[in-house]
Amino acid sequence: MKADEVHNLLDALAAAGCHAWISGGWGVDALVGHQTRPHRDLDLAIPAEHEAAALQALGQLGYIIETDWRPVRVELVSEGRGRVDLHPLTFDGAGDGHQAGLHGRSFYWPRSCFTTGTIAARPVGCISVEQQLLFHSGYEPRDVDRADLASLRRLGDGPRDRDL
Repeated sequence: MKADEVHNLLDALAAAGCHAWISGGWGVDALVGHQTRPHRDLDLAIPAEHEAAALQALGQLGYIIETDWRPVRVELVSEGRGRVDLHPLTFDGAGDGHQAGLHGRSFYWPRSCFTTGTIAARPVGCISVEQQLLFHSGYEPRDVDRADLASLRRLGDGPRDRDL
C-alpha cells in the first residue's frame, strides 16, 4: 500500500464522519515521520459506532470484506490498491478505548495513546510509541516487526531492554 492510498482512505473515512487512528506498520511510520518500509496493509482503529459508515465508505472505493472476525476486526481488500484492517473500539466516559479480542480477551486503548503523526508530509491520527510497543509484544516477531520495534526504539519513548 502506498502513502497516497493511505491519504485516500483517510479522506473517505473523514467524509463519512469516521475518525481513524493508524496503528501497525504505517502507524510506526507516522510516528517516525516518513515511510521506513513497504506495507501490505493499513491498520486502523475506529469508533465501533462508525463501523457501518467506514465499511460503506471503503466499499465505495472498491474494498470488499475478506476476513470478518467482528467485533474483533474486519479486513478488507481491493485488488491493486491494498488491504485495510479495521479495529472497532468502544469508548468509555473517560475517552479510553476498548477492543474486543478473541476468546473473551479485550485490548485497552488509553485515551493518552491517541496522538498525531505524519505520513507523506500530512498530519494523521495514530497511536503512541508506548501503545505500539504494547501491541508488538506477546508474539514471536517477524522481520517487519523487528524493523518496526527498532524504529520505535529510536524514537526514545519506549523500553530499551526489549529483545529484537
